[in-house]
Amino acid sequence: MSIEDRAKATAKNLEGKAQEVIGKITGDPKDEAEGKAKQAEAKIDHSVENLKDEAKKVID
Repeated sequence: MSIEDRAKATAKNLEGKAQEVIGKITGDPKDEAEGKAKQAEAKIDHSVENLKDEAKKVID
């Protein structure tokens, strides 16, 4: 995984966490759900890149 991809996924996760908290504080279920969705996307991004890293290790 490139450092840039890892940073993007981490930023997306942090943005999602912040949006979820803001949604909870303001009582906006839409913001809360969107924040959780961003966190899930970031988790998938990390998993995909980790699989790429493992595949590269096997090939090398």
